[in-house]
Amino acid sequence: MHQTHQQDCIELLVEKARRGQIDRRSFLKAAGMLAALPLAMRSGIGWAQDRPVIIVNWGGDAIDAYRQAWTDSFTRETGIPVRIDGSGPTEGAIRAQLASGRPSWDVVDAEPFTSLTLGREGLMRPLDFNTIERSKVNEEFATEFGVAGYLYSYVIAWDKERFDSAPQTWADFWDVERFPGKRTMYKWMNGVLEAALLADGVAVEDLYPLDVARALDKIDELRPHILAYWGSGAESQQLFLDGEVSIGQIWNTRAIVLERDTEGRVGWHYDNACVTPSSWAVLGDNPAGSEPAMRFINHALEPEGQIELLKLLGNGPSNPAAEALIPEELIELNCGSVDNLARQFKLDIEWYADHYGSVLDQFLSRTGA
Repeated sequence: MHQTHQQDCIELLVEKARRGQIDRRSFLKAAGMLAALPLAMRSGIGWAQDRPVIIVNWGGDAIDAYRQAWTDSFTRETGIPVRIDGSGPTEGAIRAQLASGRPSWDVVDAEPFTSLTLGREGLMRPLDFNTIERSKVNEEFATEFGVAGYLYSYVIAWDKERFDSAPQTWADFWDVERFPGKRTMYKWMNGVLEAALLADGVAVEDLYPLDVARALDKIDELRPHILAYWGSGAESQQLFLDGEVSIGQIWNTRAIVLERDTEGRVGWHYDNACVTPSSWAVLGDNPAGSEPAMRFINHALEPEGQIELLKLLGNGPSNPAAEALIPEELIELNCGSVDNLARQFKLDIEWYADHYGSVLDQFLSRTGA
């Protein structure tokens, strides 16, 4: 039988679609141009893009914020539906998804060392930097298995009605005579070990590799004055609202809210804060397939969506190009600005990827958190 050029073009189109080289929208558009839509529709191609991409974050206000900043615009732009699951992509939860043999998650908003640890074990997809523009984030905020979606900080916050002056350093945080009252710190060790070492006189440039034993000894000194190790941002906020603590190590996003809701009674700053990225990562064998997941991540690195998230939640853009577009009233709040980054130290993602599991048990047993 004689084959027309049109038929050959359709065959090439179907072959590309089966290889995942084009998405459903592009396929249908090209088929329509060839006046072959009915034939193309009978091709029997299974479209991963027909599935929604499942984005997993940490719930609460972040669900609506992610929708406004990223997922609605991604669907409008690509036609790919997205669902947000706020159940929290902890390392254990991701492992459980993969162990089930039928993971339902695609893209996770995970700790950067979690994505790196699981990626090195072959459990996460290597990011496709042909689709994701790596230049959208600083080199230090991208690894083979994770790229920064936004930045946040662990800052010192304090009740201004308790002290005449502001605590500026972690040594001040440990100084219970000059700054009396109960403290609160993060339940997990990220940023807590570093705070203890800085309070004990270690210079920022000498923090890593962390001297864990020295950090735990320093934390022991403060134990009688720590009212609670908070496990959620809401908990840290409530401790200040109820007046139960006078000083705490909390996320900058909660500090912003506290300063506003207490009409300035709670103060905070970025001096000596610990800044770290959150990390977009993709599960191995994710149900929606690689291409839509990578396209979503690339979309989420655009400056406009990142600025929207800064407005809604206070998370700093990870794309340096966003800084020039930030409204004037939000510039000081941006933990990722050049000026604010210079006042903070960065969490060492590699160190946590290598040591988190082995050190966490020591930390929890000493703090009782």
